[in-house]
Amino acid sequence: MKILVTGFDPFGGETTNPAIEAVKRLPDKIAGADIVKLEIPTVFNRCAEVVRTAIIAEQPDVVLSIGQAGGRAAITPELVAINLSDGRIPDNAGQQPVDQPIQPAGDAAYFTQLPIKAMVRAIQAAGLPSQVSTTAGTYVCNHIMYQVQYLRATEFPTLRAGFMHIPFLPNQVTDKPNMPSLSLADDVHGISAAITAIVAAEA
Repeated sequence: MKILVTGFDPFGGETTNPAIEAVKRLPDKIAGADIVKLEIPTVFNRCAEVVRTAIIAEQPDVVLSIGQAGGRAAITPELVAINLSDGRIPDNAGQQPVDQPIQPAGDAAYFTQLPIKAMVRAIQAAGLPSQVSTTAGTYVCNHIMYQVQYLRATEFPTLRAGFMHIPFLPNQVTDKPNMPSLSLADDVHGISAAITAIVAAEA
């Protein structure tokens, strides 16, 4: 099995993004699956182009995208992506769509094919906080989750895909009182546990 794991670059004035930092530190193999790591831009549409190119080149069985969710205290696999882009802040290219469909011909929403409840259990069993999330927001995280699902629906029917949010890193909250965070080592541990659950579900 081959799993493409993507992580976003820093955005919103941050100098780091735990998503790509954790992805870069994943082992090359997890539970026997080959792990392909990809940094993607926090840019509407462009992120999907980068992932589509990687899907064509790598032919993965699974795409798992990772994103930062500042304010969340747990690792949260996402259940559903909605066909809407609405940016509370501009992306890294200065785009700030308001109430725009991602794909006018696409479904209103797509559900993940990943075993998110098993992923949550595996992350919790690894000693880390985790819960299912039913909203990926309307920013670039939801955008890439939706776009990969749209690619699955239109081009890559055997692909299985999903998205997982992770909290801020501790060094991102030094000036944000009472804001939860999770260490980079814990992020890597949690993502690895989730991937192990994905592989087990495919066995």
